Order: sequence, then structure tokens, then C-alpha cells
Amino acid sequence: MSKRTRRMSRQEARAASAGAIEPVSTEVEAFSFGEPEAVLDRRQLLDLLECPHNNRWYEPPISRDGLARSFRVSPHHSSAIIFKRNQLVGSFIPSRWLSRTVFAKLVQDYLVFGDCFAVKVRSLSGATMRIDYSPAKYTRRGIEAGRFFYVPGVPSESEFDRGSVVQLMQPDVNQEIYGVPEYISALQAALLNEAATLFRRRYYLNGAHAGYIMYATGDIDANDTDKLKEAMRGAKGPGNFRSMFVHAPNGKENSIKIISIAEAAAKDEFLGIKSATQADVMAAHRVPPQLLGIVPAQGSAFGNPTDATAMFRRNEIKPLMAAFLDLNDAVGLPAVAFEEEEVAAQAA
Repeated sequence: MSKRTRRMSRQEARAASAGAIEPVSTEVEAFSFGEPEAVLDRRQLLDLLECPHNNRWYEPPISRDGLARSFRVSPHHSSAIIFKRNQLVGSFIPSRWLSRTVFAKLVQDYLVFGDCFAVKVRSLSGATMRIDYSPAKYTRRGIEAGRFFYVPGVPSESEFDRGSVVQLMQPDVNQEIYGVPEYISALQAALLNEAATLFRRRYYLNGAHAGYIMYATGDIDANDTDKLKEAMRGAKGPGNFRSMFVHAPNGKENSIKIISIAEAAAKDEFLGIKSATQADVMAAHRVPPQLLGIVPAQGSAFGNPTDATAMFRRNEIKPLMAAFLDLNDAVGLPAVAFEEEEVAAQAA
């Protein structure tokens, strides 16, 4: 940007001749910072590739460690998964081959990671004695059909007996090796919910954040300024929320002025982010809010929880039951069975 030349005033000319001042620019300056971020980032390149492998087993398309850590990022996210798990476990009928404890682990892995791995424990004759569980976080599918590996760490891995592992998985549009959870579209919203909560927590713990500007004018000498600085530094951390007394003998109205720049805006953004991310997570899990203990807003209601339970069971729990009933065909045993609950009709 080219600068226009102008004639200096008499006062500026005298000061410039003494080398005490430089000409003051009256032009408005504007700048931006931060590198540009692409709306569609490089992660989508992975969708064009198959699951990578090391010539022994395939690696999952999404980090299993990341999915495990994201399980508890949002109360609505983890609560919806636990609620579905409890609904299935509550209707499950234990058998001589599959216990309720092992079934609960299989269901939780299926909902968190998108697939689960049941292990057939065989006798010396080759008959299936019981069905055990292998954590989906560390189980890998081999390149050859029927081979599965348990990989808790790089130097230590072990292979299951060929044909002893049964994989139940949710479908994915990009590959057919591993399952992908249905909530993956709302995972960013759950992470944003966690980030907003952590930021708000640090906001309160900090105490002396740059949430305002203290503007002081008038007859305030350097010693008084140093005292104000020390008092403000003492209000950080454990000393936050303290009151501060300031006495200026020759002060006038608005000699010391507090200009808030962040507190009100941060409060509004926090509540808005929490509400928006909650709606996204709830939509991804499709669990009625009254079944998760969410309190309705003032002046509104969620409806009859009995009707919501019946609808949720028909639309969400029944399909999950059907997915786990496929385990019976895979092992050739009636290991999985569910109770049929009847919802009592309400009186007119």
C-alpha cells in the first residue's frame, strides 16, 4: 500500500528537526493472522484407499484408540451408548455358551467401535464349549480368511485359532473389513462439547484471564500503577473472585473504568455450543431425551416416557437384537436369545 506524502505541521517540523518524533501516519491499517484452513481437509484422501495391512492383518480405517478415548468426551454420547447396552443386556437370556457378562462386553464394543469379536472356546474334540470375548480395540482381521490376531502392542501379538473368531460389524460405505460406528458423523460435535467444557473450566480456574480492560486516566503516578498491578496479580488462581479497593484522591468519574471484552460473550458462546452439540449427538444416537435424564426447557415437555420407550425399542433395540442373533448362525448354537417385553397399554 503506497503512502501519500503530506506536509508536516510546524510542531512536527520542529520536533523532527530535533530528532525527537517521526511523522505520524493517519492511514488505517488492517491485518489478518493464521494460515488458511481448507474446509475439506486431507483426511478424505483416506476414504479413497483400502484398509492398510502389514501382510498379516488389516488395520482399522479409524483409530481404535481414538474411538476408545472419545467414548467419554460427552455425557450425552456415553450415556446413549450405555443406555442401548443396558437395554440389550436387560433383555438377554444367558445360555450355557454365552454369559451375560461376556454379552455386555460384546454389545459395548459393537456400539463404540462398530464391531465386536466373539471367540469360540473349543474342547479337545473340537466342539464349542463356550463363547468368550476379545476386545475390539486390539483385535485385527487377518488378510487370509478366518485368521484373526490379538495386537495389544507392536512387539507382542498372538494369533487366534483359525476359524475360532466370529466378527459382527456395522456396515461401512468405504470398506468391508471392519465396522464403523453410526455416531461417527457426530463425533466432532462431541469433541467440541468436551472442548467447550474444558475451556470453561480453565476460564474459572484462571481467574486473571484477559476478560476485561482496566482503563485508567487522571492523576495516577507510577507507584499507584504498580500497586494496582500487584493487586490484580494477586487475584489469579486461588485468589480469584476477590474484591479490590481503589482510592484516588484527585480522581474523577470514570477515572478507572472496566471494559469487559470476553465474559458475556464467552458465557453466551458456551451455552450455545453446549446446546448445539447436544442436539447433534442426540440426533446421531436417536435416543429420546427423556430416557437419558435430560430436563426439558422451561415451558416445554418431552412427552410420555412409556411411549418413547416403546418406540425406541421398536426402532433401535429390535434391529440390534437381530444383529446379535446372527451370532447363532455363525457358531451353530442357540447362544443368543432375548425376552419379549410387552408394553402395557395405557388406560384411556
